[in-house]
Amino acid sequence: MAYFSKFDISIIKSKKMRNYLWTIILLTCSSSAFSQTTPEDPKNLTKEKKKISAYKKTNPITIDGKLIEAEWYTAQTATDFIMFEPDNGKPLAHEKRTEVKVLYDNEGIYIGAVMFDDPTKILKEITERDNFGTADFFGIFINGYNDGQQDFRFFVSAAGTQMDALATEGNEDYSWDGIWNSNVTLTDYGWVAEMKIPYAALRFSEKEQQIWGVNFFREIRRDRQKFTWNHIDNKIGAIIQQAGILDGIENIKTPTRLFLIPYASYYVTTNKDGSENKFKAGMDIKYGINDSFTLDAILVPDFGQTAFDNVVLNLGPFEQQFNENRPFFTEGTDLFSKGGLFYSRRIGGEPSTYPEATQEETVLNYPKNVNLLNALKVSGRTSSGLGIGVLNAVTEKTDVTIEKQTLTANPDPSQPPIIKYEYRNKTVEPLANYNLLVLDQRFRKNSSVTFVNTNVMRNGEFRDANVSGLLFDLNTKANTYKLSGDAKFSHVNDLTENRNGYSAFLNFSKTSGKYRFTVNSKYVSKKYDINDMGINFITNYHNIYANANYRILNPNKTFNSFNINTNWYAEFHNQTGRAQDAYVGFNVNTSTKKNHYIGGGLRFYPFETYDFYQPREEGRFAYNPKAASGWFDISTNYNNPLAIDTGMWYDRYDQDARENIGIYFSPRYRFSDKFLLVYYFQHHRQNSDKGWVDYDGTTDEIIFANRNRNTLENSITGKYSLNHKMTFNLKLRYYCSFTENLNFITLTDDGYFTANTTYNQNQNNNFNIWNFDLSYSWWFAPGSQISLLYRNNATYFDREVNKKFYNNLDHTLSDNLTNTLSVSVRYFIDYNQAKGWLKKV
Repeated sequence: MAYFSKFDISIIKSKKMRNYLWTIILLTCSSSAFSQTTPEDPKNLTKEKKKISAYKKTNPITIDGKLIEAEWYTAQTATDFIMFEPDNGKPLAHEKRTEVKVLYDNEGIYIGAVMFDDPTKILKEITERDNFGTADFFGIFINGYNDGQQDFRFFVSAAGTQMDALATEGNEDYSWDGIWNSNVTLTDYGWVAEMKIPYAALRFSEKEQQIWGVNFFREIRRDRQKFTWNHIDNKIGAIIQQAGILDGIENIKTPTRLFLIPYASYYVTTNKDGSENKFKAGMDIKYGINDSFTLDAILVPDFGQTAFDNVVLNLGPFEQQFNENRPFFTEGTDLFSKGGLFYSRRIGGEPSTYPEATQEETVLNYPKNVNLLNALKVSGRTSSGLGIGVLNAVTEKTDVTIEKQTLTANPDPSQPPIIKYEYRNKTVEPLANYNLLVLDQRFRKNSSVTFVNTNVMRNGEFRDANVSGLLFDLNTKANTYKLSGDAKFSHVNDLTENRNGYSAFLNFSKTSGKYRFTVNSKYVSKKYDINDMGINFITNYHNIYANANYRILNPNKTFNSFNINTNWYAEFHNQTGRAQDAYVGFNVNTSTKKNHYIGGGLRFYPFETYDFYQPREEGRFAYNPKAASGWFDISTNYNNPLAIDTGMWYDRYDQDARENIGIYFSPRYRFSDKFLLVYYFQHHRQNSDKGWVDYDGTTDEIIFANRNRNTLENSITGKYSLNHKMTFNLKLRYYCSFTENLNFITLTDDGYFTANTTYNQNQNNNFNIWNFDLSYSWWFAPGSQISLLYRNNATYFDREVNKKFYNNLDHTLSDNLTNTLSVSVRYFIDYNQAKGWLKKV
């Protein structure tokens, strides 16, 4: 309580004010008894949860990180924090104590936190939002239903940076961004954080008296020590259920939750074909249907400033899967990710068809993406624990132009033939509707049953699809064992046929204690297909997986954390019973007393297996030899100005001289609390690799190649933060991969290979891609941002292998470098504030 008696000296000059102050101190001291330890329980590790009551404020609070308003001194105090990691259960030392108070009104809740510490030792790197960096931080976890299922988590660092996330057990989604206010100050006894979290950023019931699950969190970064107010026992696998209780919030009249976020963007793009100017404007809408459910909608979306994809040379039979970078599809998507049936890059991705063309025809303008017209989502949870999520999106009709060239004889024999051009349009993607429905019923604070349905309807004579899944996740009352699983059904109407498929999964795990295990099995039918709105690579198999592991729960003389595990896996083709995959693995992951990470592992493939996908033809397969692989990683403590991530891996196959070897090296240097640069280098070499190259229609043969492949990747990322609201960011990536075919081989019917001396086409690959982003971002008001981006990118592909790094880079940059300069402004408008503006007009 030492901080909360540090009242402004001017207040205590009169006798009346001194009496008032002593009254406040007595109230503060008495209220803090809610979180004190007892001699019988010095670590406060009893199962009884701590409780704190919010105090209703009546006067304005300025969020300045100073806590000088009188009501802060009247509210109850939460203190006596307990270490979560690494030494679970150890009390926080008195000289580093943490004191937290909670106020509320009809707009939201207010948190005041004092972190005592030596101010010269507090780490405070300035970063952009949602990046913890190398800084101390304070956080609050709020579960408005107190059901142990989902937290809204809000953090602020000692540098003032905000971080927030939606959290379910084992997952924190930092793509979600709430609109809230915070500020911090550094003092001669530590640092202070002050927050205002509007009810609009939370979900809770409509009861007159609110009882929330709450925990307060603090990390002292230099020691890599994390503390919580209500003790979280790491012997138990569940964290959210180990929160304390926040009560006292009652009879609140929450304001209308309607937010408008209009935007305007301008793009200037130049390349060797010319230049283009483009202006875009649109709006995001967020509306609180009630205190539990929210509608999000985007009208005329603009994703031009999203991060670029890390494209690679893909020689495999499956598409490359990309991360989602569009905010609408990343924010608050916990419900929509249930069951793994939703891959948001399908919406606005490549067209679902490619036009048929004759040898004389050329497709001129096949797009990489289909335009998204609009999208909306409704999500929330009732007081009975039923979560409901609905997402709908519409993409526009997309046509391409097909050019046909016809040669006719020239009347003048001395002149070349006359070329006649004909053009026709072809629809490659019609107007399409994407819909996702999720119903997730939670019960007993740690279990759930979920129904998921995805539906894609395309206008006209195009493919439609529907997928449904039923999931369950059951945990014992003590959170020691878990039984989970799912059953999924897919239906595809592909015009020529209807295809139905299904899959089933069952898992049993021990989730607590030093010794834990997992056993599961899965069955996937041949025609199971979720790829219209999800992503799935392989079907027509069944498998079994087992894992057993041991971990230390508290540091020992050598390690802060230590985990060793072994896992077994076997996968079989449904029709033939052939093994598609089989391995046994061992892994060790540790962190030392100096907070360096060291890990490694071995994996053995003791049997030949068969690949039914690499041949790209129904019923054919290629054998995979026995193999062994190993890896080793080191990551030094990021608290140091210079830190290094490095590692290597090696795979050896029982087949000719086939081997893979890879190494990566990534130093990072923090020049100051504002300036950080990270360099990443990776080299991956595949010797005597075997892979598909072609189907020879003249001989009806599937052609593979013995090939050597080299892949180099270099990237630089960096940031310079003027303050926690203004940041310059740099992201540069140059990727180069070339494949040299040594000789060609023919796949035989039994999955092995014979020499091929007749196939002589050039199937070498030399693929290069360059991406460069330099951006400036300014959060000039809560939820409002100005961003300026300069981007250039280029791609170069050739069949001639050039092994000289600089020559490849030169060809790439001169091939077709595209430059884009864009500026975007987004402004957050609160309907309630807007009403006040209108009244003043």
